[in-house]
Amino acid sequence: MPQRISCISPVDNKVYVEREGISDAELDRRCHLARKALPAWQRCDLAARAEVCRKALKYFEDNRVAISEEISWQMGRPIQYAGGEISGLLERGHYMIDIAEAALADQHGPEIDGIEHFIRRTPLGLVLTVAPWNYPLLTAVNSVLPALMAGNAVLLKPSAQTPLTGEHFEKAFREAGLEEGLLQCVHISHDQTAELIRAKKVEFSSFTGSVAAGAKIEKAAAGNFQGLGLELGGKDPAYVRADLDPEQLSNAVANLVDGAFFNSGQSCCGIERIYVQQDNYQKFCDEFIAQVNSYKLGNPLDSATSLGPVVRPGAANWVRQQTQLAVKAGATACIDTSRFSLDCGDSAYLAPQVLLGVDHSMSVMTEESFGPVVGIMSVSSDEQAVELMNDSDLGLTASIWSNERNTVARLGEQIETGTVFMNRCDYLDPALAWTGVKNTGRGASLSVLGYQQLTRPKSFHFKST
Repeated sequence: MPQRISCISPVDNKVYVEREGISDAELDRRCHLARKALPAWQRCDLAARAEVCRKALKYFEDNRVAISEEISWQMGRPIQYAGGEISGLLERGHYMIDIAEAALADQHGPEIDGIEHFIRRTPLGLVLTVAPWNYPLLTAVNSVLPALMAGNAVLLKPSAQTPLTGEHFEKAFREAGLEEGLLQCVHISHDQTAELIRAKKVEFSSFTGSVAAGAKIEKAAAGNFQGLGLELGGKDPAYVRADLDPEQLSNAVANLVDGAFFNSGQSCCGIERIYVQQDNYQKFCDEFIAQVNSYKLGNPLDSATSLGPVVRPGAANWVRQQTQLAVKAGATACIDTSRFSLDCGDSAYLAPQVLLGVDHSMSVMTEESFGPVVGIMSVSSDEQAVELMNDSDLGLTASIWSNERNTVARLGEQIETGTVFMNRCDYLDPALAWTGVKNTGRGASLSVLGYQQLTRPKSFHFKST
């Protein structure tokens, strides 16, 4: 019996939308439909594929308001920010279309008399994209659009928390003229997802989610020689050096407050721990705490709300537990949570929190929080900062705030991470590979490398007679 999928909105803890899951037989039919449509799509030239993809992106632009409101209801992001996800989707989508010709071009070997030899990127076949709820459009477009541009078909499994976003992808491409079967939204269970991979019904799986869930995906693919792209989260650090002047320090504060608390801290590349050189520590902390106190925790459909609920009460309680344990171990909680009346202590509405006096014996500095809490530590040197930044089993991004580019480059080489930012954080540049180290996962999406993982090389060696 297919599993019924229910989205319980964190806004009011009520069912917002429900969908019937599809049966195993129906999933097999969907796979067959995709493969039947593939040959014609692969014969299309890149210009024709690009035209379809650009039309599909316009759907999101045209429906920005309605989609934004749905996202707020499904996962709790304040409505004043929800439309930004569509802007990011458009930026990434158009960029990947723009670079497709160069990324997929034949790579010719050196000229040799009588020999023509080159490598061609060829599509894999059927790609499975498993998208999370925290950025359901942004994470999906990373693989959906380049997969289609490269000549693949896609099964898109949205999170049960944000099922409507997957349906919008299917509708957008259908209205853009994509042949039926080439992009299908499938509401399936975790077990069905694993079986789809285990039974070799797809050639590549792109998964964004928790480390534990990613391990299950990798286990399902074991021995099948399939491609995997796994983006499994982060415990992303920031380091604020002493060479910043007061104005630059204030800029760092503003950006790091946003990097830590945007989307209620539910971002894999959000800032979860901050290290500040001693000379700037007190001023940084004072300004940081003052800005966090200005947040308004409220119903995300209220345009004045700057901090919405986290996705569910259990997620909020995990952050509450981390905070309580840190305080018990000697940390200081700097935000008076009584000022945030909706935080009743056992709901998805969670007040922001800033912790001082923290160290790496505390979970809040070493385990992913995925909520509106951040710890700030004073450090005495670059070496100490790098050591602490690397003290994590995750490594997605890291940011350094400084005027000294060469120093940042040198430190960046030492930091175990997928992306190094200077004077910026919590951003994904589509021209660069989105990748990580350690338990953050494997593979790389976006950029030219994103096309490489969604295609396979095929070598041609022609000798004249």
